[in-house]
Amino acid sequence: MSMETDRLKFGRALEVCLGHADALQDALSDLGGKHFSEADLLALSSHDRRLLDQFAYRFTRLQDDMGGRLFPALLGALGEEVTAMSVIDRLNRLEQLGWLPLADEWLELRRIRNEFAHAHDYPENPELHLVRLHKAMAAGRRLMEILESIARGKQNAWYDG
Repeated sequence: MSMETDRLKFGRALEVCLGHADALQDALSDLGGKHFSEADLLALSSHDRRLLDQFAYRFTRLQDDMGGRLFPALLGALGEEVTAMSVIDRLNRLEQLGWLPLADEWLELRRIRNEFAHAHDYPENPELHLVRLHKAMAAGRRLMEILESIARGKQNAWYDG
């Protein structure tokens, strides 16, 4: 693939991720005004259930699309051959190039996402679900910070005019 094609692919992946981030920010803003208790999680209103579903969907989609689409496209746009790279190699390379603060932080964000995704598997433990919700909300905000940093870096690396 040509460098120009790789940059276009990166631009498209970035736009998709920014769309998820906008919706995630809306969900986080709406959730920020709520102070769920353990009892609330056991008896959610349909509105609150939809709000939590929106948050969960956008949080997981943003992280999945950043890791599965954006990061490989970014490396390709930088001239890196990503086909044979494992996920951890991609993360380490992005860290080395200054596009990702810490590869280990990304792995921790992924762990939080996986725990949050499985919190519903334990409805008898609303305390655990609440803890995981708060961690996921903080992780969602961090994902958006990382994405914004990448978007700024794109502007510095390739001025689009």
